[in-house]
Amino acid sequence: MKQIDMYMQHAVLNNIFPGGVLLVSKYDSIVFRKAYGYANVFLKTPMEMDTVFDLASLTKPLATTMAVMKLIQDCKLNLCHNLGAILPLFKGTDKEKVTVSQLLCHSSGMPDYKPYYKTLIKLPVAERKNTLRKLLVQEPLLYTPGEKTLYSDLGFMILCWVVESVSKRRMDKYVAEEVYTPIHMPSRSGNGLFFNDLNIGRRPGNYAATERCPWRKKILNGQVHDDNAYALGGIEGHSGLFGTADDILELLLFLLSIFYEKSPIKLFDNALINSFFMRQNNTDRALGFDTPSQINSSCGSMFSRNSVGHLGFTGTSFWMDIDRGIIVILLTNRVHPTRENIKIRKFRPELHDAVMKTKL
Repeated sequence: MKQIDMYMQHAVLNNIFPGGVLLVSKYDSIVFRKAYGYANVFLKTPMEMDTVFDLASLTKPLATTMAVMKLIQDCKLNLCHNLGAILPLFKGTDKEKVTVSQLLCHSSGMPDYKPYYKTLIKLPVAERKNTLRKLLVQEPLLYTPGEKTLYSDLGFMILCWVVESVSKRRMDKYVAEEVYTPIHMPSRSGNGLFFNDLNIGRRPGNYAATERCPWRKKILNGQVHDDNAYALGGIEGHSGLFGTADDILELLLFLLSIFYEKSPIKLFDNALINSFFMRQNNTDRALGFDTPSQINSSCGSMFSRNSVGHLGFTGTSFWMDIDRGIIVILLTNRVHPTRENIKIRKFRPELHDAVMKTKL
């Protein structure tokens, strides 16, 4: 793995990102695990394996999707359920017939992004969530549900609402109590995967700094980078999750063990995992997960088509080749100190190809 080590060292030297952690496993064996560079370039804080990252959109598969899966497993929700049947405010709207499945695979017709935070931050904290949900109800669809795919933060904000309405619990508490705790995730790193509730304060930890935010007037460290999630207190369906590379590996290995029917913990049925890992018709999306695209995939050209993964805006990603049991987790703080650094786009596929060419 010397070449992989050199790739990561050169990435830091060439300012692709200030620091990062790379973790590679095959089945349940870790074959590469190392930290590079700085968690904070101004304080010269070294990146460590226990550095906690703002996982950004990895929240979608690793938290929101897990919560939806658990509700389905417990027969409290169905992929075919539509919004009008779950959330009364959607009755009579253009989103009434949007299904849970369409939200998960980004074919709901909802826009990709809206800067709701500009409205929300002007309101008292207690009014923001209800205001967001009214805005989601009022947001016009861009196309007929099921017509095509468009990656959407808004769709996962709605899924968070679905989870909280059906479970009667706040989403961070539901996924922690029903998914993370039963698989003993905190045992390896201390916290496990978690959300930082901004109304309480961040949990202790060695955090990777993110951006120098122009409107928050500070370097973000342990506070969610995503503007909309920040305005909503740090807990949302599209962003807000924090964790280490080891935390992500533990959850992915658990899912893989169910897929291979080797898990002693019967949290999800094998058939349910199979359905969520399955590529949807004529798309590069699975239910809550990405799959390798035909061209210019972030996982390079050597992962099998039977792979799932996801990217996070802050510079985070994971890819899991289900056929070969290979997991590659790359966590970086590429937005530190500015989101204008997009060099990681070229680096990611090159790194993944280099990993897959080694004798794992």
